[in-house]
Amino acid sequence: MVRGDLDGHRGCPLSAGPAALFAGGLAAGLVAGTASCAAVQGGLLTGLTSRRPAGSGGLTSRGRPAGSGGHGGTGAGPSGPRVVALFLAGRLGSHTAAGALLGLAGSAARLGPQVRAALLVAAGIAVVFFGIRMFGREPEDGCRPDASPEGRTSRRGGVSGIAAPAPRALALGAATILLPCGVTLSTEMVAVSSGSALGGAAVMAGFVTGTAPAFALLGLVLRRAATTRLAALAGVVALAAGLWTISSGLSLGGWLPGSGGPATAADGPARPMGAPAGRTGTAADDQGGDTAAVPAGTAVRAGDVQRVEVRATGHGYRPGVVTARAGVPTDLVFRLEGVPGCTRTLTIDGRDVALPATVRLGAREPGSLRYVCSMGMYVGFVRFV
Repeated sequence: MVRGDLDGHRGCPLSAGPAALFAGGLAAGLVAGTASCAAVQGGLLTGLTSRRPAGSGGLTSRGRPAGSGGHGGTGAGPSGPRVVALFLAGRLGSHTAAGALLGLAGSAARLGPQVRAALLVAAGIAVVFFGIRMFGREPEDGCRPDASPEGRTSRRGGVSGIAAPAPRALALGAATILLPCGVTLSTEMVAVSSGSALGGAAVMAGFVTGTAPAFALLGLVLRRAATTRLAALAGVVALAAGLWTISSGLSLGGWLPGSGGPATAADGPARPMGAPAGRTGTAADDQGGDTAAVPAGTAVRAGDVQRVEVRATGHGYRPGVVTARAGVPTDLVFRLEGVPGCTRTLTIDGRDVALPATVRLGAREPGSLRYVCSMGMYVGFVRFV
């Protein structure tokens, strides 16, 4: 799996060439990125369905689609596989450009957790709007019981399958870079560590290529559903996806009631209290050091530092709430268990951390520290008493 390790030394560029980085990104996309990215970004595919203007549906007396072809006719734009291909092209272009920028500028070019949370909420609202639009369609003339062999025009506007202007398809595909899933964030960390525009572009392009088959299949399935009586069902699914995306954004930003605020101390930023040099703030080790014997959820003293282990699983963080002593420098050790999915990248103390890692918290005052997975789905707490 692609991770942000820098040849075992933080801050040192990766020695792998562009071909190896592309292959690593491709493997990450095929193996781990397909499900999580489709869940976060797939809702934007519903924006490719366009409403057919009144009187433009059906076929003309010559068997042509109304409003297309001929002199002065205007179509809705490319349809079917072509518009899905444009969406994928926009997605590839934006991710490749972002990879090049990350390779050049480093982590300064990455979006912060709060910005990503706001973008998730905005995207969820857009997907809800796209879903509502799908309820206003009628089956295409070939599917209507009163359709004649010559074809008839629709009595009112509807959604004509996947048929969108090319600029819209490209823009929606490009917008997916603003909604990264957990595996995308891990891949971005590799782009940062590549230290070059070519290496960053290669790993991101490989990742998008690996996830492309899932998006193509999802787009073609949506096209089929949007041209039949299943459009209403597709609309319900889009509404659910949009509401889930909004909820995830609110959770990531800490804006839900009872969420404890952003992924930082609930009582405000914690002030280090006499922590040894080099152990304040938040940092991540590549493998978590020599903490293999730390029991999960139990604070264990190792010299002047207490270590607490948390397992990142496919169903959240275990245990979800751990307790540590206030005023003692603390190492929070995260390990992967099974197939963790979006929990492999988390936001804590206002920054993203790719797992496995040891997060050094320093000494904390009494209170709670909240962390959340990269998609805002799973939350954990460290309570200092």
